[in-house]
Amino acid sequence: MAKKLPYRAVTASGNQFEFEFPLHPDTASSVHVHNLLDVLLGTLDRELRHVPGVSNGDVLQALAMLLAVRTRILPGREEMLAGLSRELLESALAAAVSEPPGNLPPEQPREVH
Repeated sequence: MAKKLPYRAVTASGNQFEFEFPLHPDTASSVHVHNLLDVLLGTLDRELRHVPGVSNGDVLQALAMLLAVRTRILPGREEMLAGLSRELLESALAAAVSEPPGNLPPEQPREVH
């Protein structure tokens, strides 16, 4: 059975999202993955508070570029690492997500950071 990483994200508006991320079979430490996710999201939230008006599209583009940079600077075969990054991203985007009752509707504007 594939291992999962449960993760709760809470927006500035108070909305909660419960994720069940599938972990890659070769994951060395789910604790490290969870801690890195906390640190990266926390850093992003802090930075976005200081730069008003950053669009969600700009944030997503920067995150995509971050993944590309990190993938390219790792030692190994470029095509293998790019394939692994694509696989991990697709798996994360397909993760099960639930929203507890009380969240704002998706079409209603809300603060994310």
